[in-house]
Order: sequence, then C-alpha cells, then structure tokens
Amino acid sequence: MNSIPADALRPADFAAVRALADADMRSIDALIRARLASDVVLINQIAEHIIAGGGKRLRPMLHALAARAAGYRGDAHVKLAAVIEFIHTSTLLHDDVVDESGLRRGRQTANALWGNAASVLVGDFLYSRSFQLMVELDDMRVMRILADTTNTIAEGEVLQLLNIGNADVDEAAYLAVIERKTAVLFAAATELGGLLGGLPAEQVSALRRYGMELGYAFQIADDLLDYTSDADTLGKNIGDDLAEGKPTLPLIYALQSATPEQAASLRHAIEHGGLDSLDRIVAAIRDSGALERTQARAEAHAAAAHDALAALPASKYRDALATLADYSVQRSY
Repeated sequence: MNSIPADALRPADFAAVRALADADMRSIDALIRARLASDVVLINQIAEHIIAGGGKRLRPMLHALAARAAGYRGDAHVKLAAVIEFIHTSTLLHDDVVDESGLRRGRQTANALWGNAASVLVGDFLYSRSFQLMVELDDMRVMRILADTTNTIAEGEVLQLLNIGNADVDEAAYLAVIERKTAVLFAAATELGGLLGGLPAEQVSALRRYGMELGYAFQIADDLLDYTSDADTLGKNIGDDLAEGKPTLPLIYALQSATPEQAASLRHAIEHGGLDSLDRIVAAIRDSGALERTQARAEAHAAAAHDALAALPASKYRDALATLADYSVQRSY
C-alpha cells in the first residue's frame, strides 16, 4: 500500500482541522453539556469543572472527521462522539485518582478539589451515561466495539498499575499498556466513523489501523513531553511520570544505553519515584539519546497512520486526518 503523497493538499495545521470540524464539534459540545446534566448537584459541579477545563476534544473530533471521510451525512456521529468523550473523561477522572495527580491542563484536578471518592463516582456516572447513549443508537455493532474497548482500557489501567515501580519493564510491555490505555479508543473512534459511513470492510479496517497507529504516536509523544516541555506549556507537572514510578519509553531507552552509574540512578528513580533527582535523570536521558529514539518511534507510528489512510477515497476530511497524524508528534502540549 502506498503512502499519501507528501504534497497532498491538507489543512495547514491543527487550527485548520478544527475549523473543518467546527460545525460537528459545536453539535457534539452541546450534546456533551446537555447529557452531563444531573439532578445530583455534585455531579453538575464536577461536570462543569471538566467542561470548563476545555481540552482539544481530539477523540470525538477524530470520530467526526472519520465519519465524514467515510461519506457519512447523518447525525448519529454526534451521539457517538459524545460517548467516546465520556469514556475518555471517565478514564481521566479515574487516572488522576490512581496517579494522585493534582494538575491537569493547567488546572486543579477534580480529585484535588472534591476528593478521590467523588472523582471515582462521577467517573462511574460518565461511564454509565456513555452506555445510555450507546443504547439509544440501537446498533449492536457499535455497542460491541465500545464494550470491548472499555474493557480493554480497564485492562490497560491494571497493566500500568502492575508496571509502576518496575525498572525491568521493556518496550513490549510499555507498548502493551499504551495500546490498551490509549490507542484502542482512538481506533474505536475512527473505526466507528467508517461503520457509520458504510465503507467496505477493508476500508473500515484501514480506519481502525489509522486510529491505532495515531494512538501509539500520540501517547509516545506525550510521554516524551514529560521530559522536554515545561509545566506552563504542558498543563501538568513536569516529571509526573517519574514521580509516579512509571517506566515510559524515554526511561526504557535510556536504561538500554546508560552508563552503569546512570543506569543505577534511573532504576532507583523508577523503583522509588519522587523528583529529588529529576535534573540528573533528565540529563542521563538526554545523554543516552533516548529522547531522539523516542521521537523516532512516535514518528514511525505517525507514518504508519498516514499509510493506512491511503486506502480511503481522497477528500478534505482524509487530508485532515493525515494532518492530525503530523500534529500528534509535532505538538508541544
């Protein structure tokens, strides 16, 4: 299969992609706000905090663009996009509790403001609300994909928990976590767009493959930013992964080529967490060439996402999806 030509006409940047999806995103945002409403005051408070926090809404936008790239002209994608965002947001609420995070997108997390119990329970509310929306669509194919996806995400959460503090985690184990935690929801979002558009099975599979590769690229780039960005830009505390003892790809690569002294320092950081030696750890990672290797790995997945799109009919929506593959590894937050 050939890649999309490098000179293919595509929107210039993320803002242009967002503008292309603007009408759909306004409908999706309105539905998200409407369906987050509850008679329970605390749910409304946390839901409003989540909405006000903004975010790129990348996953629902991916679904909308994939549906349009598949030729879909109805409005069921609006509900599906909201389902996808609810699933994603519920995992964030749970993640912040597990990770004991106090900052996300530059703002205090829900658990920091209302406590762990409230965050977990509102996360459960979002999960259940997503399944209510799914049932309204009355499509067993959709429900099967999303039920399998949420189950896989839960597996990924447990796998990541098992890896915390384990300096022997290798690249394969790391990729197994991000496939389950991140990439599968990207893949479901794009696959469901193809299903709505009635594409042939081969093209639906290509859209799923695109989403999976994009998810890998996005998460690997995100883990890289934990060592190369700054708190004001990234919207979270720099070194959070290290503080939590998460062996992400920059650390894994650094361990492979570090000096014995550096390797001992890296292993201690993973096994014990904390930020006492952050400057020394970042220096060791940079000296090892791990940042360049991690960036190259992310770019390889972005290129594979590009390749998958070649199976789709040419359109401005396909071009926008291609631009998002570039964006996933070029962003600063």
